[in-house]
Amino acid sequence: FQISTKEPLNPIKQDVKKGKLRFVANVFPHKGYIWNYGAIPQTWEDPGHKDENTGCCGDNDPIDVCEIGSKVCSRGEVIKVKVLGTLALIDEGETDWKVIAINVEDPEADSYNDIEDVRRLKPGYLEATVDWFRRYKVPDGKPENQFAFNGDFKGKDFALDVIKGTHEHWKALITKKTDGGGINCTNLTVSDSPFCCSQDCAKATVEAAPPCKAASPIPPEVDKWFYYQKN
Repeated sequence: FQISTKEPLNPIKQDVKKGKLRFVANVFPHKGYIWNYGAIPQTWEDPGHKDENTGCCGDNDPIDVCEIGSKVCSRGEVIKVKVLGTLALIDEGETDWKVIAINVEDPEADSYNDIEDVRRLKPGYLEATVDWFRRYKVPDGKPENQFAFNGDFKGKDFALDVIKGTHEHWKALITKKTDGGGINCTNLTVSDSPFCCSQDCAKATVEAAPPCKAASPIPPEVDKWFYYQKN
């Protein structure tokens, strides 16, 4: 599921590739996602801005978050998290930050304050995260993803600076100081944004959407495992 940035009010919808619903591949030994996968609102990785750390421009999306707590979150759930660090994925030549965080309501949240706490308390988890992101697109016929910093994680302070920077890019986008191309910036809450709309306008947008139909059956290939030799 993705935030549909090109549609009014940016609804969350299942991604479609080549006319088919997209499911994440199971690349052994990983079954689906290994964390709660989400995004930080009011951030934007500007495709016109070359990141000084990675040397690559942004991927035109909000920053992604890997929440490592014990609770499996519901789709679309909004939670407050504690930022612990970040991984700099280079996805097809674009900067795609992956922030590592933990739900502040997790029973073990007090034990996690920086990326080294993850390494200490969840041995092998960070390495598995790098492996997951490196290989998850290979079943689609794409090459392995690359990373800045040789795949090393940066800590909390670095991650917070990245978030602050992408928040500034978002502010420029939402106030029309930066051209967002096909991104739909219609919103309800940013009063100084030229894209701000009324409650009535937003309600009309939602009501104009076609009604939901019965869910398509999940194809059996969703459970297929992929195996290949690591490079």
